[in-house]
Amino acid sequence: MNQQNDIRDDEFRVIGQHRTLPAPTLSEPGRKRKVGWVVLILVALLGGAIWLFWPKGPKPPEGVFDPVPPKPTAIVVKPKALGSAVDSLHPAFTEKLDTTINDVVLSLYIPHNTAAPILTVGAPDKETREAVLAFQAADIRADNREILGSFVQQGKILAKGSPKAGYCAIIDGKVIVGVAESTSLFEEASEKDGYFFRQFSLVKDGVLEENAQIKNKTMRKALCDRNGQIFVAVSETDESMHDFAAALVDLGVDNAIYLVGSHSAFGWYRDETGEQTYFGVDQHRQSYRNENYIVWSNEN
Repeated sequence: MNQQNDIRDDEFRVIGQHRTLPAPTLSEPGRKRKVGWVVLILVALLGGAIWLFWPKGPKPPEGVFDPVPPKPTAIVVKPKALGSAVDSLHPAFTEKLDTTINDVVLSLYIPHNTAAPILTVGAPDKETREAVLAFQAADIRADNREILGSFVQQGKILAKGSPKAGYCAIIDGKVIVGVAESTSLFEEASEKDGYFFRQFSLVKDGVLEENAQIKNKTMRKALCDRNGQIFVAVSETDESMHDFAAALVDLGVDNAIYLVGSHSAFGWYRDETGEQTYFGVDQHRQSYRNENYIVWSNEN
């Protein structure tokens, strides 16, 4: 086939320069789908590697994420007794503590090593060395000078009536200070040779008792029960009944009733050295035959 026209019928000739045909390629949409899959695979591999090798914090303690944490058991802490620890073999005496609550200056008179207190009618002998603490207890009526409110002395009923809600009962050697319009302790005291008297209420179950009818300010006195410890609190400054009672609440007193107040109300205490200190004015001893006292001593 040396000549241009030298070609058989079953052959054909390509005219022009010889070229290699390119391989067939994907269309544009197909190419994009392929690239997308590659990117997704790479992202998944990278994320798995980061999760696997990323440093992890300490495991949270058990129960931190409980939806309802267990309720802690309530612990009731009773207040410590006021005053110093005392050897029961020592003679009876009264400890005096001074404190300030809400700007109210208080003196606390705490009897130690004594028998249960008693109620006396008529001024007690202030020279007796057995009595270590004495305060006036129930009020005296202005019209007839009789004892105001129910009063029992060693089982004998000297007065009946309950114009005041506060009371003190001394039965079988136990002192009960409370607040109630009516109580069976009055009858029980009369049946068991006990003692009972009524006074204004100041604190009931740790809550202040209002005495709106008494608006003046003067020295205040109260018979208090704090976690079973019985003592007398006296304001050294003139206070309203409300402020005085509020101070007793903040002191932690459970129940408290009023004692005859004012600067003139007579009484005394004897300290550990045996020294006797008087407070108030020694007056009305002849005119008020029903003047009465609550007295602690080492012989009852």
